[in-house]
Amino acid sequence: MEFFDTLKEIIEPHKAINVLDSLAKMTPKIYDALDIAQKYHDGQRRKSGEPYIIHPICVACIIAFYGGDEAMICSALLHDVVEDTMCDIDLIKHKFGEDVANLVDALTKITEIRKEEFTSGNSSQKLIISALSFRKILVAAIDDPRALVIKISDRLHNMLTLEVLSREKQIRISEETLVVYAPIAHRLGISSIKNELEDKSFNYIFPQEYEKIQTYLKENKQPLSFKLNYFIDKLTRLLLNNGFLDSDFCIESRVKRPYSIYLKMQRKGVSIDEILDLLAVRIIVQSPLECYKILGIIHLEFKPIVSRFKDYIALPKENGYQTIHTTIFDESSVYEIQIRTFDMHKSAEYGIAAHWKYKSGGIIPSLEWLHNLQYQNNTIEEFYELVKNDLYQEDIIVFSPDGDTYSLPVGAVVLDFAYAIHSVLGDNAKEAYVNNQKVSLLQILKSGDIVRIVTGKQSVPKSTWVDAVKTSRAKSHLKLQRQNRIREIEKKSAVNILSTIFSKNHKTFERYLSIKGFDSSLYRVSKDIQFLQDMKNKIKESFNTEFSFFAKFRMNMLKLKEIKLENFLIYTNGHVNEVLFDYCCQPKYGDEILAIITGQKVVVHHKLCDKLNELIDSGVPMVFVQWSKKIKTAFKVIVALEDKKGTLANFLNTLAKKDCNVIGVSYLGYKSRFSTHCEILFETDLKDIRFLKELLMRKYKVIEFSSLKDAYQN
Repeated sequence: MEFFDTLKEIIEPHKAINVLDSLAKMTPKIYDALDIAQKYHDGQRRKSGEPYIIHPICVACIIAFYGGDEAMICSALLHDVVEDTMCDIDLIKHKFGEDVANLVDALTKITEIRKEEFTSGNSSQKLIISALSFRKILVAAIDDPRALVIKISDRLHNMLTLEVLSREKQIRISEETLVVYAPIAHRLGISSIKNELEDKSFNYIFPQEYEKIQTYLKENKQPLSFKLNYFIDKLTRLLLNNGFLDSDFCIESRVKRPYSIYLKMQRKGVSIDEILDLLAVRIIVQSPLECYKILGIIHLEFKPIVSRFKDYIALPKENGYQTIHTTIFDESSVYEIQIRTFDMHKSAEYGIAAHWKYKSGGIIPSLEWLHNLQYQNNTIEEFYELVKNDLYQEDIIVFSPDGDTYSLPVGAVVLDFAYAIHSVLGDNAKEAYVNNQKVSLLQILKSGDIVRIVTGKQSVPKSTWVDAVKTSRAKSHLKLQRQNRIREIEKKSAVNILSTIFSKNHKTFERYLSIKGFDSSLYRVSKDIQFLQDMKNKIKESFNTEFSFFAKFRMNMLKLKEIKLENFLIYTNGHVNEVLFDYCCQPKYGDEILAIITGQKVVVHHKLCDKLNELIDSGVPMVFVQWSKKIKTAFKVIVALEDKKGTLANFLNTLAKKDCNVIGVSYLGYKSRFSTHCEILFETDLKDIRFLKELLMRKYKVIEFSSLKDAYQN
């Protein structure tokens, strides 16, 4: 956009002020904000060496260009003074009032992200920065979404002047822009900012790919322009011949943007030469009815690609976007055609800002997504995944039986639709019908589907479906449902563990625990060995005055022993000599587990196993179990053995001497060929596995030596 190019070239404060003066009515408050910004930023310089004050003035120019009000322009001018200078927020409040002070405060809280410590040890710094940025921006904007517009304008000017920074910083800022700021601009409907942010980020992250696309477009500029102009002439004649006047419509043309082309190349796995629809035409008219008339004229004249047709006028996007999209063939070329009104065009370019800039009608972008993104109780990783689901994906439109429309991400299932209507409907959904056909609650929806939900009297557990749903609302509810269910299971299993230790009936023992007030944190017994020990001792002490209630028994029978078997630690006052998995659930290492005891055998189940829950309700004896921290790692070795008696036995004996547990031997040949190659799977807890590998390679002809996943993950 020409305006953005103008801002990029500004290197003197007075030129920035002149641009601002041309875009906004310079009120006394704006002059005061300009004076304070100049005073507190005096002496500060950007990395380029230019006076820092140019940046806030240019951000204010962007806000003014998009029709921002006086408070927004003042806040843009002052957005860095509290964060980067000695200026206090109380001064802002005194000089400019609550409105400006709250906006500046929100923007200051957003920028504080850079000072936060990254406490998550399992995530990359990139993910954490992106997630924390999301959280700060969204939380700050909940009360006043204008903060979002100022913040993406701030980021836009930074992207316009990013060339002076180091390559490392360029990439980091561009990646954050692509995954945080561009999607927010999209949700606000401001496509002109979104497009600029995406292309600038693409240029810095993948400069070679960007240059290849730009080179192709430059080298083919003449033939592409010729094709576009030829097609526009054809369209113009077609519309004039069908009753339209020159003044009734405007036709714009463009070649698709570099980032859009790159995404299409990646999705389809093709080169730029193989992309058919590089060329796009936009027809802008006065009224919605004329949009449909032109659509009819075009479809009667050219062959449409039906699968590419989208009617966003009848069914607007959640961000307020309204346009008819169709793609047609003409003389072996493919053209994307957009048809919209002049008001729709303003809304598409300026989004939520169109209502400030043009005081236009039309659909105001929904900000419901903003209020849905409050996941303060989630980990950073969970928060990031939930937000990505809501911000990044393209939408589909589905209908309720009454004709109400709901926007859902591509890939959403029926249960997402149920939760989009109401959490109670999602919790109690029993079955569903899509287009009058009975389907699973996990049926993937398509645009245009009509969905009816049938509820049951009770909530049906669906917590294991959390990975199948797409929307953050559905995921949050299923995770909460899962947490509540696990808490209930843990409490019941705690009663069984304690009643097993004290050799009592679980129902009787449960009543006793309740009477004594021991049941408030009972769920911790099944997962915290120290809490179990403390609870056991409290109960034992209470027996001193309760022998009339409990039969006398020897207290030394209550001492818990730690037993290590396989990859498990078991605590019990009984005897255990074997650990088994039942056929029903087969938990992986790290899954939440519980264990029942039968004789001297312990059977391990996943906490959410249906069979286990039936057994818990029946009062089955249970013991405390947890995964051992000393996990044996599984390895695969393929070895070429001599064709003589005892060779395999000698190899296995070498492993046994190094305390390796052989779990599989295969003499099926190597890579489908009969040979003396043998594949052996084994487990070991050796810390220095290199020593074992070198030993085997010295003594035998080892073809392959590789680590496997934990045996319990197979």
